[in-house]
Amino acid sequence: MRTVALTGSTNADLAEVARAGGRAGEVLITEHQQAGRGRFDRAWQSPPGTSLSTSVLLRPRREPLDWGWLSLLVGLSVTEGLRSLGAADRIQLKWPNDALIDGKKVCGILSELVVTDLGNAAICGWGINISFDESELPTPQATSLLLAGLPTDKDLVAAAILARLDDIFIRWDAGADLSSEYAAGCATVGRDVRVHLDAEAPDSPSIYGRAVGIGPNGELLVDLGGRVKAFSAGDVVHLR
Repeated sequence: MRTVALTGSTNADLAEVARAGGRAGEVLITEHQQAGRGRFDRAWQSPPGTSLSTSVLLRPRREPLDWGWLSLLVGLSVTEGLRSLGAADRIQLKWPNDALIDGKKVCGILSELVVTDLGNAAICGWGINISFDESELPTPQATSLLLAGLPTDKDLVAAAILARLDDIFIRWDAGADLSSEYAAGCATVGRDVRVHLDAEAPDSPSIYGRAVGIGPNGELLVDLGGRVKAFSAGDVVHLR
């Protein structure tokens, strides 16, 4: 595990390590990313010292078609790691990989495929809002561990999440079907939801239904009035 004071992107740095022959299990952590990215290339920025960004280099043995699970498993690892630190009933996982505290987002996750001479690799990264105050939040829908009254010790937070990811990834890479385990830890399942089919277009069509499970490839299964449809992408809103 390597830590740096600041960098552009921990994912980009580890991608270069992977292309240079880096081994699976390498971890890079920083307290300040200057060019962090989330899903759909959304920017992920924070004031220096207020967040914790972590990336892990993995070389899964499973078929590439299964690799879509990695982002979901990172989301599960983040939420389970945070739950182990306290206030477990306030911490939720929203499909596919949003970690929420009291309904507000506390973590951004991005997993990327990297082609290398040693075969394909995956870089799994996440950034947690540790000590943001109200004035530093990027949106009103975000929060931080500090604002939520949870532990802000960065070593403790990193260790808790990495321990969960190590266990979950080893079992998944050995062939385990973790769809039921993910569904059990995901607050979206069992909820009425609205699915935006195009996350980049706010006016795009939406589907309304009840989330009833997780498919074999990590899809969200939604009951649309008696007909179950699988969604592999899209922004989900929990309805009251």
